[in-house]
Amino acid sequence: MSSIVGPIYEVTVSVEREIADAFDLWLAEHVQEMLEIPGFLKAETFEIEDDDEGRVRRVTHYYLANEEDLEEYLAGPANAMRQSGIDKFADRFTASRRVLRRREESDEELRALPSCLNCETSLSGQYCGNCGQRARSRLISLWELVREAFGDLLELDSRLWQTLGPLLVRPGKLTRDYLLGRRARFMPPFRTYLVLSVVFFLVAFFDPREEFNVLFEPTAETAEDAIPADQSAKEIRQGVIEDLAEEGIIVGEDAAPDEDEDSNGFNYNVTSGEGDVKCDVEDIKTADIPEWLASRLTSERLQLMCERVMADDGRALFDKLRDNVPAALFFLLPLMALILKLAYPLSKRYYVEHLLFVVHYHAFVFLILTLQILFARFATLVGIPENVTDIVLIGAAIYIPAYLFRSMQRVYGQRVLITALKYIFLLLSYFFGFISMIGIAALFAAFSI
Repeated sequence: MSSIVGPIYEVTVSVEREIADAFDLWLAEHVQEMLEIPGFLKAETFEIEDDDEGRVRRVTHYYLANEEDLEEYLAGPANAMRQSGIDKFADRFTASRRVLRRREESDEELRALPSCLNCETSLSGQYCGNCGQRARSRLISLWELVREAFGDLLELDSRLWQTLGPLLVRPGKLTRDYLLGRRARFMPPFRTYLVLSVVFFLVAFFDPREEFNVLFEPTAETAEDAIPADQSAKEIRQGVIEDLAEEGIIVGEDAAPDEDEDSNGFNYNVTSGEGDVKCDVEDIKTADIPEWLASRLTSERLQLMCERVMADDGRALFDKLRDNVPAALFFLLPLMALILKLAYPLSKRYYVEHLLFVVHYHAFVFLILTLQILFARFATLVGIPENVTDIVLIGAAIYIPAYLFRSMQRVYGQRVLITALKYIFLLLSYFFGFISMIGIAALFAAFSI
């Protein structure tokens, strides 16, 4: 326990993040100068959590021998010591001061400060200055647990809402601020991407009537008058064939060729009659594909895959492909970051900085697509005219590529013409990269049904 019984002179400063390192160096020298003033015995400096504006904060406790020494300091050198910081950093920091005293009626000795239960750092407030954990250790109530879980969603000044605004309407701002070190007020980039991607796929593909069918009452359509999907597809296919035969384009089903050979030697034929689906797949050893892939695409395997696809008109294949799309888009991120690295070879930026740009852009795409889907459903629900809905959706679709161009301008800071050329290169790369990833996802989906 400390033997110092005099007052504690506390100084709290909030400093712009860009000058934090220089300010810390100056503060260390300033504390040593303070300790040379008579009556100042020792000093301790702590880091605490950033303020609401994202500025870093430091708290220094100066321990004095008695009240007289403090009064002499405030009446004498205090103004000069304060002015030294203003002369060096001007208005780029703010400071507040207060005096901490022991209650005179208390005979208790000063107790040691409690330690954080998470990292064991000495606590000087409600939160740990090292890891940020709350000081209290009691079990929280059920309401507090719910409020903590949905705090970012329900609090208007939370990091979630501070992130979504700039992400939607200020292209490139999040990336630029992150690279400049302004990070505390925003959600981390990858967390933003993951949250928005999950929300998008839930909004786009989650159907509660399909997933929780047992919770809904049956509709007027019953099993007797509902037409099975596979039967409907067969009737449509048969109708198309009959129409073609009537026009003289084909002469019945038997006129169709038994085989369809492509230019690579891959022979594949599917025939469907009124009964079970029949798939005929020839050996593809002569096909112009990599050997490692040809060894896996055996005729037996392809025939089984074909039969499974045709059995339900591809619904299982589509479901598997839908499940694989998030992974395919995630693997597209590092590929596009590499493209940006090649497009900006003289930018002196690290690969991870280009990856950060791509992550923020993809998070924006998920956000705008989610808003499009929700707006389309809302427009249908309230009866907004269809032409108005189309204008809004087309405008949002145009905004997506325009957003990319403006983001490249803001983050990389090059002239319009150079940015436009690299923008076209990036769009082409996006197109081929997206098609490649979806193709790979479809291949995995086909062999997993």
